[in-house]
Amino acid sequence: MGTNTSLRSLLNGTTLPQNEAKILLAFILEKHYQLPRSTLLSRDEMQLNSDALTQWQALETKRLAGEPIAYLLGKKGFHEIELYVAPGVLIPRPETEILVEIALREIEKLKGKVRVLDLGTGSGAIALAVAHSAPQALVTATDQSPEALTIAKINAKQLGLADRVQFLEGNWYDALDMTAQFDLIISNPPYIAAGDTHLDEGDLRFEPASALTDGTSGLSCLELIISQAEAHLKPNSLIVVEHGFDQSGAVVNLMKNAKFQAIQVHQDLAGHCRAASGRKPRA
Repeated sequence: MGTNTSLRSLLNGTTLPQNEAKILLAFILEKHYQLPRSTLLSRDEMQLNSDALTQWQALETKRLAGEPIAYLLGKKGFHEIELYVAPGVLIPRPETEILVEIALREIEKLKGKVRVLDLGTGSGAIALAVAHSAPQALVTATDQSPEALTIAKINAKQLGLADRVQFLEGNWYDALDMTAQFDLIISNPPYIAAGDTHLDEGDLRFEPASALTDGTSGLSCLELIISQAEAHLKPNSLIVVEHGFDQSGAVVNLMKNAKFQAIQVHQDLAGHCRAASGRKPRA
């Protein structure tokens, strides 16, 4: 081939961070050779064939241009499940797993079947993680994006959860029957303010803008979800939403204005206030 195509030489020759290069090469080894990641250490003299080398070069070029690794691999791990992801959906973040943990604790307290609503489901990450870990949960997931719902349904089928998660197309509560009520509402809505410099950095440049920002203050979707939740929550039931690291006070005030009780702030692993929960008053 004219050049050294060994794993060692490719790792040494790339300008990618080593951890990223290893992730991409491990993906190629699995796809083309059905070999584990450990091959990068145990057989680093191994030469890639022309097809594998071509794919490596394509992945390396795209990653150097900033494309997210999750999109390049077509998958992302999230709370005990692996999800298919593509440019039509937000890439699931580790901090969003907080919503799943809060939901699972609430479901565990309740008896029998528990009706859960995930608003703005995207890839289906929250809805499917909850359904996977809580067999008693009957989950409804909404999204206004047909493309996102297509991806979410693929994930549901791959995870064997298609019969336990119902997907509905529509904007927030508009997708629901007016009388639909739930034991738990969860949402990770767009909460980045328009013009925020983070939108022009890293992975966010490649993700759907509609899943990241509301186009205004960053609080409009949160306000709608919180203010309209009362009509779809059973008495004494919980709503939990993810928000930006600097929005905790504003979101708590939204919950107070909506007459929620037992409002709690939840921190992510970095110590940032990342989610808020509140309970609808008893009848």
